[in-house]
Amino acid sequence: MNIEGLDYNTQREKLILPEYGREIQNMVDYCVALKDKEERQQCAETIVAIMDRMYPQNRATEDYEQKLWDHLAIMSNFQLDIDFPFDVSGALKMATKPEPLEYPMKRIPVKHYGNMVFELFDKLKDMPDGEERDELIRLTANQMKRDLLQWSHGSCADEKVASDLARFTNGKVQLDLDNFVFEKINEREILQNNNGGKRKKK
Repeated sequence: MNIEGLDYNTQREKLILPEYGREIQNMVDYCVALKDKEERQQCAETIVAIMDRMYPQNRATEDYEQKLWDHLAIMSNFQLDIDFPFDVSGALKMATKPEPLEYPMKRIPVKHYGNMVFELFDKLKDMPDGEERDELIRLTANQMKRDLLQWSHGSCADEKVASDLARFTNGKVQLDLDNFVFEKINEREILQNNNGGKRKKK
């Protein structure tokens, strides 16, 4: 259905700062287009005053006025030729999209342990004997047990942890289960947390 004079937000130009709404953006666009600098200055100050009234609860925040003028500069695509009361050059950083984070694409044999634990396996392969290595083995083994329990991936028995630890360190770490003591784990709490977001089927 196409009704003359009726349009939708999806058909309009995307807002630079949606929190201020389309009316404020239209005011900024109008201000930028004004030919007289004095008129632009008065218009800009009026717009900032309106922006200020929109979010009075933010007045207690640090550099509040600076941020309002920064936002005005951003909404004008830095095309507004006025005498800003603050240096708005820093707003360029706010307007620049951050680089996407690099996602680790390294394949691991089993997902339930995660990349971090496999990094520990790699470190343990070449680590010299000593207290530091013993402590890292203790931390790794306990984390493996928690991971197995949390992801309900088969058995979380001590023998499973010892077997996997030896397997993924190429036999360099042999856990002595007769002497090694695992930390106490609240299995009920871990299972409740793991299933907390799942609704039971009726």
